[in-house]
Amino acid sequence: MPSSPTTDPRENVRDLLKRTAVALKEGGVPFALCGGYAAWVRGAPEPDHDADFLVPAGEAERAAKVLADAGLQVVDPAEDWLLKIERDDVFVDVLWRTCGHPVETDLIERAETMPVLSVHMPVLTATDIMTTKLMALEEHYCDFGRMLPVARALREQVDWPLVARDVAGNDFAVVFLVLLARLGVVQERLVRSSVVDG
Repeated sequence: MPSSPTTDPRENVRDLLKRTAVALKEGGVPFALCGGYAAWVRGAPEPDHDADFLVPAGEAERAAKVLADAGLQVVDPAEDWLLKIERDDVFVDVLWRTCGHPVETDLIERAETMPVLSVHMPVLTATDIMTTKLMALEEHYCDFGRMLPVARALREQVDWPLVARDVAGNDFAVVFLVLLARLGVVQERLVRSSVVDG
């Protein structure tokens, strides 16, 4: 039964997030909460847009079936690397590619089970959250203003040398790490591998 829209669209996103996670859990599909809501669970500001989940690339078809069987409205967008769950004009994205690469099982396996809005579910580690967000930066999407509050909130949870190593090939990500060091959010020595050697 569809829910009635609330005055705060984020309430609808939260509810759809929980329903999606429960459906994936009950269907036995490996998954992890990622993106802005994964960062929110770890202390970052709540995003003002949809929620995102990752599933391994090999589980994409099964995830779609499990979600549809649970009564959720599954929408196939033009992109061939995600599907959308839609309700009350809000979306939850289920992705099996991130930063142009198929989602690997080890990324899901590194996720930590945490309570999210009273539902226990796997949530990407802070290090993986930062890495995936930084690797998404490119010429047409380079919003440091959105990234800074996340980096500040997660800074003590992140393995910065590992992030620096993994994003060293992305110039936009490297510049953001330089900015974090200059602002004192992280110590320069923690990101030196990309700042100096990259």
